[in-house]
Parts: sequence; structure tokens; C-alpha cells
Amino acid sequence: MAKGVQHFKKDGTLHTGGTHKMPNGELHSGKTHGKTSVRLYHLKDLTGKAKEKAMAYGYGPKKKKKPTKRGK
Repeated sequence: MAKGVQHFKKDGTLHTGGTHKMPNGELHSGKTHGKTSVRLYHLKDLTGKAKEKAMAYGYGPKKKKKPTKRGK
């Protein structure tokens, strides 16, 4: 698991708690697996609406600022 990479639930909700890796390689919520554990995704793996919700948290591609013209 890469440090500094945010993880999201399927609906685009940011996950901030513990995580664990399943035997099949999937990342799930919670330090250990339990009834409330859900699969977690990276931003690039989310669907359209979920990605929009995730980007509302301030994650995702940054818009480049246009260079300003400096007067003489």
C-alpha cells in the first residue's frame, strides 16, 4: 500500500480509518476483516459520480494556473 494515497468507498466517500489487504489483493476498510468491512478504491478506479464526489474532498487532478503577464 502506497503511503499518501487516499482510499475511497465505492460511492466516493473518503476513508480515513484503518485498512487491511485481503488474500485476493483487494484493500478493505478496518484493521482486520469484519462484518462492516468494505472494499476500498483509488480515485482512478471509481466510476463517474463517485469520482466527482471524491474530487469534492480536494483530491484529483490539479488545475494548472495560467501564467500572468507582467507589465513593464
